[in-house]
Formats: sequence, structure tokens, C-alpha cells
Amino acid sequence: MAAPQVHHLFHAPVADHSFSADRQTLAVARDTSISLYTRPSPTSPTFTPTASLRGHDKTITGVDIAPRSGRIVTCSQDRNAYVWEASPTGEWKPTLVLLRINRAATGVRWSPSEAKFAVGSGARIIAVCYFEADNDWWVSKHVKKPLRSTVTAIAWHPNSVLLAAGSTDGHARVFSAFIKGTDARPEASVWGERLPFGTVCGEYLNPTAGWVHDVAFSPSGNALAYCAHDSTVTVVYPSAPDQPPSAIISIPTQLLPFTSILWSSETEILAAGYDCGVYRFSGPEWRLSGTLDTVAAAGGGGEQREESALNMFRNMDLKGRSGGGGSGGDDTRLKTVHQNSISTLRAYEGGDGEEVTRISTGGVDGRVVVWTL
Repeated sequence: MAAPQVHHLFHAPVADHSFSADRQTLAVARDTSISLYTRPSPTSPTFTPTASLRGHDKTITGVDIAPRSGRIVTCSQDRNAYVWEASPTGEWKPTLVLLRINRAATGVRWSPSEAKFAVGSGARIIAVCYFEADNDWWVSKHVKKPLRSTVTAIAWHPNSVLLAAGSTDGHARVFSAFIKGTDARPEASVWGERLPFGTVCGEYLNPTAGWVHDVAFSPSGNALAYCAHDSTVTVVYPSAPDQPPSAIISIPTQLLPFTSILWSSETEILAAGYDCGVYRFSGPEWRLSGTLDTVAAAGGGGEQREESALNMFRNMDLKGRSGGGGSGGDDTRLKTVHQNSISTLRAYEGGDGEEVTRISTGGVDGRVVVWTL
């Protein structure tokens, strides 16, 4: 496996990040602004800051670049969302979106069709936003019931009609986000046939009622995965209640909770979070099968040696360190590429029905890392 590309952008948390379709533009949510970075070619090793999008007055919680149109959508704790479009002069023009929420926005994602996007919020509301040509503005329709707490994650089905959401009430749900006049009538799927706006197509409770941190549809859209604060990953097959594999498979782990998940194929899920590494889950039996972090996979490198108590205290005295072992390594550095928790997993190369071959991760350590699968 090729070594990951590490881009240490700044010394601040990366709340969310998104690459353009040609992978030459990177948008990073940093505090109250979006930092845009560019590079001359997809193979270039360095990104150069080129612009800063300012319009929000509180922490930005989500950013997403539409692959075909290049429009950028952002949301923030200030309860607003903006759609940014590049002008012929290269400047980015923001358009305010009427979200009509009274709590912080928690995340935003474009639908695959790019005709609309969804915004989660702390108001127990999902705002599904679409462009109204008659009035020349972005408006929203609200999904409310049966949400009972903050919406922490949202994910679109490949048909751009179904929308999955995870929340702090311990549930992962699948809704219809069909907008008349914007969406074509969807074909029947394992999630249902008639799908008027707001229809609940699936509702799944985490086994321990832990917060759901992220949700994701499989590439075919016929399965749903979600991760929760009890360190589990759950896979749901709505079409197979009495067939192997069973309809709901929960995979417990001994790791810290995952905050983001991604399907790389129909038989592999990637998860990352507070353990600072990226982990693989393999199907169809679904089990934890390894890690992308080669240092972590090697068992921690050469520092794990048994030392006598005398040697341990001698090293503490000589080096001013409290860590065991005499290898001279830095005991403040993690044995993973990311040096703090990972906040976002995104497909970097592949997706849209194809197998994902490369992914990107953004972390609290200010790094964006590109991994080859």
C-alpha cells in the first residue's frame, strides 16, 4: 500500500473538508471561515492557500463541494447556510439560504444530483434545501418527526431522494426527501415504493442507545451503516429480515468511538474517529479486519520492550520523560499518522457507484491525509 499523503495545513481543528472533482481544490472548515487551497496538478505534493470565504460569524460545522457545478455549500453554528459560486473574476459570491432553524446547524451535504442539499441541526430538524427559480433563492422544507434530538449526521442515497440521518437520541433513520418539481419520481427500492416527502422508510435504535455519530449508504443504496458512541458499527439490510446475513448486524469493538464511516465497496466499510486511525470492516460476515495505518498495524513499532524497573527509572531521570522503554522515542507522539481524533472521512477517488480507491481524512490535529486503499 502506498504511503499516505499528509498535508499539515495549520494548527487548528479541521471540522470538515471537501475536495473538488479534479482534486485540485480543497475546502477546509476552520473556525468561522472556509480556507480554500489549490495545487497545480492532482499529483502535486503541496497545497497553497488561495482564498478565505467569510460570511459566518460562528464556528462552521460543514462544507461540501458539488462535483459537477463546483458550488460550495457551508453551514454554521450561527444557524445559517450559504451557497458559494465562483464569479468570472475568481471571487466567490455567497447566497444566503433560508434554513428557518433556531439552533446550530450541524452538517451539510449535496445530493448526488446537486439539485438540493440537506442540513442537520440541533433543532431536531433536517432542512432539505432546493433552488426556487421563480423567486431566485434557496428555500427549505423541514423533516421533523420522529426526530427527538440533535441531528449529528446526514447521508444521501444514490437516487438523491432518500436521506439517512443519525441523531443523539440513539437512532439512525431513513427519510424520503422527495421534492415535487425538483426530483424525478424514484424507482421502487428496498426502502419502499411510494415516497412522499417526510416518509420514514426505516428507523433503527442503537443497541445501547448511544449517540449515532455518522451514517452512510452502501454504493448500491441497498444497505445502511452507522457508527455510535458505544464503539459499534451497525449494518442494516432492510430487504432481508429473515435471511442470512440478518437484517441488522452490530459489530462491537474495543476501540474508542468512531465519528465517521464510509463504504469503499459493497463488502468493505472504513471507520475513523477518536482512536486516530482508519479501520477496515469486511463483509458479508462483517468483522474488524485491520487498519490503514501501517504504524498502528505493526503493533506500535519498536518502543514496546520490557524493561526492568531500574532501567525505566534511569531513563526517566536521564531524558526527563515518564514513558517506559529506552528507545529514545518521543512519548508524546502517537503511533498513527493523525496525532488527534479524526473528524471526517471522505471519498477522494472513486464513488458514485464505483469502488473507492482513495480516501481523505481530516482531523483535530489540522491535518488532511490522503490514503490509498
